[in-house]
Amino acid sequence: MLFNEFEFDGFSVANRIAMAPMTRSRTSQPGDVPNEMMATYYQQRASAGLIITEGAPISAVARGYSMTPGIYTEQHIAGWKKVTSAIKQQGGKAFIQLWHVGRRSHASIAGEQPVSASALKEPDQVFGPLPEGGFGMIETQTPRALTLEEISATVADFAQAAKNAILAGFDGVEIHAAHGYLIEQFLRRSSNQRNDGYGGSRENRMRLLLEVVDAVIDAIGADKVAIRVSPHVIEGFAEDDTEMRMLMIDVAKALAERRLAYLHFSENISRYNEVDEQFRRDIRAVYPNPIMVAGKLTQERAEQLIEKGYADLVAFGTPFVTNPDLVARFKHQWPLAEFDADARLTLYGGDEVGYIDYPAYQPTYI
Repeated sequence: MLFNEFEFDGFSVANRIAMAPMTRSRTSQPGDVPNEMMATYYQQRASAGLIITEGAPISAVARGYSMTPGIYTEQHIAGWKKVTSAIKQQGGKAFIQLWHVGRRSHASIAGEQPVSASALKEPDQVFGPLPEGGFGMIETQTPRALTLEEISATVADFAQAAKNAILAGFDGVEIHAAHGYLIEQFLRRSSNQRNDGYGGSRENRMRLLLEVVDAVIDAIGADKVAIRVSPHVIEGFAEDDTEMRMLMIDVAKALAERRLAYLHFSENISRYNEVDEQFRRDIRAVYPNPIMVAGKLTQERAEQLIEKGYADLVAFGTPFVTNPDLVARFKHQWPLAEFDADARLTLYGGDEVGYIDYPAYQPTYI
């Protein structure tokens, strides 16, 4: 089933294998502009039914990692056009991931004090400029709480970024509401201690997520909108939030009526809890629309998720780093190039090495 076409409303893909979003930090400076090298990288992987790009900050203050490509200036739009054109030349489709990191940042990256639901910090590091020069992992700063006016402006930034993405040639957008970034900082109790309409109850903590989704739908249409969540991943937080399971069922129930392209669950990365089958059944009971699952999947496990009806689409991350032709390798049962220690060294930043120099498999016929 992995290689079958899939369609829902106006959203369609040639196969059910997606390339998961992965930060690679290869933009041109100044301005964090997508470039020809990035276009080559994505073009090499365009056999995926859908490419989801690395996270693209929706504004300057949304940035939390150096050299990540934005989607909020004319230069960004022009740079991304190179990428989308290259993907389409190979018959591929791509959604851009819209990103606001919230408190997972530093003024040396964002240009100002990071922002969040509340002025709360936990130990955390991001990829940024080192005091001695160069780039590496640096400790984040304590954020300030967004005002109500700034929350409205942030929602508008997401909507404008979505419009920019369509201008840049993307087929749609994936809203990043996972991995401890801004939207999840509003969802979780430990990071959201507001006493206004965006804090307290589960309904209030979901408010920003739903406002962003609705604004982006109004901007570009529901068939071009997806969202990524990670209720079982504990990234950017010191402790787990036992309420996330029920909150995510509430989120899925609210999103079902909006008929998005897909709801994307990120799993099994960083610190995480195992996802049990009861949760998958509970989600499917309230969310009949397309579901994508990502997180250290094997081909066999991906096929099982689809066969059981828990997922309609499956996404692979690091296997696509070292296997640009991953779809063909799966289809023909060709061996995979391993994502090893050398590949990890070139994951963030650098040049062509470890980025666009991984070859496609060359079968030997006897």
